[in-house]
Amino acid sequence: MKVFRKIRLSLVFSGKTKSYLVYALGEILLIVIGILIAWKINTLNDKQKNKVVELKIYQTLNEELAANLKLLDSSIISYTESVKIINNTIRSIGLTSEQLTEDIKQEIVNINYKPTQLHNGAINSVNSTNKFEFIESVLLKDLIASYPSELDNFESQENKIKNIIVNRLQPAIESHVSLLDIISERDFEFSRAKAFSQDSNYSELLNSREFQNALVDRLLQTENQLVNSESLRAKTQTIAIKLNNELND
Repeated sequence: MKVFRKIRLSLVFSGKTKSYLVYALGEILLIVIGILIAWKINTLNDKQKNKVVELKIYQTLNEELAANLKLLDSSIISYTESVKIINNTIRSIGLTSEQLTEDIKQEIVNINYKPTQLHNGAINSVNSTNKFEFIESVLLKDLIASYPSELDNFESQENKIKNIIVNRLQPAIESHVSLLDIISERDFEFSRAKAFSQDSNYSELLNSREFQNALVDRLLQTENQLVNSESLRAKTQTIAIKLNNELND
């Protein structure tokens, strides 16, 4: 800077106004170029930092989606089996006590219910914070933005099935069937206790309106959830593939 000052002073005192103006313009140009270079470096640094954050977001989402895909695969198998068992139970309505084999009885009282709890921590974190701004792909943004509502719909349907089982099916079964019958088949030590329990009436259970209505309702809701699971799995797979493409770019 001292060198530039000496040059300016020498030009001023020498009376070379034109030379001084040319020099001044050149100095201004150098300053502007320096500012532009500094700005460009900062921009590149910011982009690099944003890329690192973006990759971390993608990796976290990828892990969560992979876990959800496994859970959905299991749920599809479980719902398919549940639909099969429920249909078999409906076909058993009207059978006499003699026609009700032990296998049929086991299917009647087999609730076979395990709720599917999908992961949503990473996806909600992205949608509710500024992390969403670091995602460059517009398509990926749209998919991620709509995914939480898909998870909410899935959870809502799970709660419908749970409500039918807990508040309608189980009370109907327990009012007609001794639970000691069920565990005595598994463990010989309970056979003595079974002798003191009230007799179960499977025919009466099958013919009760409460049980039939709850059973049909569960069938319809389970079929809906099976469709939901297959649709949600496809959407989850789509996001996962898009994420992997972004990670590999």
